Amino acid sequence: MPVPRIVIVGSGFAGYGVARRLERRLRPAAAEILMVSPFGYSLYQPLLPEVAAGLLDPRSIAGPLHRLLRRTRLVPGKATAVDPGERTVELTKIDGRTATLQYDRLVLCPGSVTRSFDIPGLKEHGHGMKNLAEAVYLRDHVIAQLELASASLDASERAARLGFLVVGGGYAGVETAANLQLLTTRALKSFPRLDPALLSWTLIDVAPHLLPELGERLGQVAMRKLVRRGVVIRLGTSVERLTESSAHLTDGSTLPCRTTIWTAGVQPSAVVSTLDAPTQKGRLVVGADLRLAGRPEVFALGDAAAVPDLEEGEGAICPPTAQHATRQARTAAHNVAASLLGGEPRPYRHRDLGLVVDLGGTQAVARPLGAELKGVTAQAVTRGYHLMTVPSARAKTRVLGDWLLHTVAGDDLIRLGLMDTRTGSLADVEHSL
Repeated sequence: MPVPRIVIVGSGFAGYGVARRLERRLRPAAAEILMVSPFGYSLYQPLLPEVAAGLLDPRSIAGPLHRLLRRTRLVPGKATAVDPGERTVELTKIDGRTATLQYDRLVLCPGSVTRSFDIPGLKEHGHGMKNLAEAVYLRDHVIAQLELASASLDASERAARLGFLVVGGGYAGVETAANLQLLTTRALKSFPRLDPALLSWTLIDVAPHLLPELGERLGQVAMRKLVRRGVVIRLGTSVERLTESSAHLTDGSTLPCRTTIWTAGVQPSAVVSTLDAPTQKGRLVVGADLRLAGRPEVFALGDAAAVPDLEEGEGAICPPTAQHATRQARTAAHNVAASLLGGEPRPYRHRDLGLVVDLGGTQAVARPLGAELKGVTAQAVTRGYHLMTVPSARAKTRVLGDWLLHTVAGDDLIRLGLMDTRTGSLADVEHSL
């Protein structure tokens, strides 16, 4: 009798979590486990802004799957389509070849990509902060703007190269603006020809409040801290169009700018739309047991799934956060194993534990378990949370070591030059996990 095959699409918080728990729950003879992922690592995305700012080495937040997983077979590629009727997954391998995988159980957690709109110039001139390549590129790009501005004798070019715009007032946008603004402010000491008054960081969002997930009070605290550091915050505003050297905003103003970082939301990976199944805001509608209606062999979680929020009730769905994806993985692994071994499935239920936001240096805001924190205390909680949740003892050691090294030695402002032949635009380096 053939061994049942479990195919997991995605290696993020959800995919890695499911695979790790299935290895513990199922004996090798009980199931074959395959994971489809374009990369050989599980990425800890919340610390991407610190990679871009140079606080962390890129490898510190990328857990190698071949070391973290013992018997899950990795298939290096990107899932492009799912046929539930035939129980197959179509994929394109990293060398360009196509393949088809048969499954008995499918776990869909391909993650998400940056949500962009039909804004002229956005795909050509906008940069994302969704994956490791984008974070590494942004660091190179930001340092390059300082170097080029310092070498230029043209006042308008200098203003554009020292003009930085971040779109999105949520977690990713605020942390990106805060950490990179601190990087450039400190870096100006290495460029004595540059006038610090020319350095401009602007954070915009269409929403009326910054960090709405934290509540209005802490959002105001974060705003005041950033404004005191020189970040201009403009709410109720978005981008109308982008050019190579300017950003035209919906309020009629124009900013000299050669760096626009787009963090205004995410959308599920394109493979989700190939199932011809009901969706909510682009995410697959699943039950509290994470199963697709009418397809009990298909499970979906993380950013790809609209999972009922049983704590909130009244039709609410869980937000697409790392915290929910990590905990949904436990339920998904239990239910997949139960479906093979004849056990009882259980519903996903989890109350959000709060949010932590790193504002760079010793500044942060946090709301763990409803307690509102700011300053050094919030930063201690923030870094403690990240140390607890990065995968593996090796990653924890690397992250802690990088923080200590940066505190003692500072930043060398070295560009790696890995992407000099690419534009670093959303269209160029955006990937889905």
